[in-house]
Amino acid sequence: MKVVYPRCAGLDVHKKGVHVCVRIRPTGSNKIRTEFAQFATFYEDVERLHEFLRKHKVRRVVIESTGVYWMPIWNVLERMTWKYDLVLVNPQHVRALPGRKTDQQDCERLAELGQYDMLRGSFIPPVEIRALRDLTRRRAALQQDWNRLVNRVGRLLETANIKLGSVMSSLTSKTGMAMLEAIARGVWDRERLADLAQGSLKDKKLELIRALPERCSDHFRWLLRELLDELDTLENRRLKVEARIRHDMEPYAVQIRNLCTIPSVSEITAWTLIAELGVNMSQFPDPAHCASWAGLCPGNSESAGKRQSGRTRKGNRYLRRALVQNAWAVAHIKDENPLTDLFYRIAGRHGMKKAAVAVAHRVLVIAYCVLRDGSCWKGPAVGRRKHVQKARRLMRRLARMGFPVQPARRADAASPDECKKCAAWGIPCMHAWNPIFQRRKVRKVENQTT
Repeated sequence: MKVVYPRCAGLDVHKKGVHVCVRIRPTGSNKIRTEFAQFATFYEDVERLHEFLRKHKVRRVVIESTGVYWMPIWNVLERMTWKYDLVLVNPQHVRALPGRKTDQQDCERLAELGQYDMLRGSFIPPVEIRALRDLTRRRAALQQDWNRLVNRVGRLLETANIKLGSVMSSLTSKTGMAMLEAIARGVWDRERLADLAQGSLKDKKLELIRALPERCSDHFRWLLRELLDELDTLENRRLKVEARIRHDMEPYAVQIRNLCTIPSVSEITAWTLIAELGVNMSQFPDPAHCASWAGLCPGNSESAGKRQSGRTRKGNRYLRRALVQNAWAVAHIKDENPLTDLFYRIAGRHGMKKAAVAVAHRVLVIAYCVLRDGSCWKGPAVGRRKHVQKARRLMRRLARMGFPVQPARRADAASPDECKKCAAWGIPCMHAWNPIFQRRKVRKVENQTT
């Protein structure tokens, strides 16, 4: 087997120590010489590790991804003036055989595979993008904590037989928060609380009055006050993180504006796309590789010619979660667009969840092209053909329900000589724009004349 890197090092990183193996093939010799060493993970020890690698003139360094323990090693080696070719590998790709699992053997195996260039490195973005990742993931964690607190408020209300969740769709709406604040202050006049309703809830005052019991205990109000104060604290912290993200995202204002041209992609989704993918798409050969890395494509599990499972892999859970949530938002867009049509077209055959993953995949592919080309998204408009297909689908559904419907013939409908399909439906020809259709029509006329 050909040695691609004459000097290669493998690092088996743990919480307290790093095991290092350096494989060296001297020039003009076929013999491989190995050097082993062990270092602690404190900063001074990592610097000694750097000196050890530089002493042996190592450029290629293979690091196994172990939790978060590889990050400080990577950050220190990345900043050194002696430039390393750092490669981070997935532990599942370099699993040891049974009976050959020691720290020394692990680092030696990493160095050997790296020397023959048999490893596929993970995508590690630049330092600036990694800083944005920390901020967007911090915001996502705060949002999750906020959602958990809202659920706790709902459970607390149910224990006191307060059925506001059965009347209003969200307890955190203006009406819901105003009523909860009043209850926490000790206001317990049901009609007075119902007068706090805003918007469409003004028509549900009687239901709001029925949703509130006659009284509540001081213990309940104390617990409610604690949860509301914690909600305010988390909200302020989230707004603070968003302000920092918005400040750090200023160099990528053009990319954010281009991404927001995609239907349902908001500023927060654009932040997540840039923080997880970066703005340089050269690390992915094509959109399919990008979707595979994110875990938004069907998995491969086939044996003996039989497809066993198409379940998606884990991928990048932060990007995947943001895009799937974005796909559910696509389903609620009122204006016609290709993504909403895609969602309901797949949902009719395979269900809503698979449709959400499919739309998330499509949004990621579009975002890849937008970031790669540096242009806005110019999606195809929903033309007359989509409306005709929708009308046919609805007519077939009515027929299955026992209400057969015949389409009314329009005055400008196509004639049978022009287009039999459109003439049968009584609509103008929707194939006239297609040059293939026009060529077939010309050949048909020529055959009839001959």
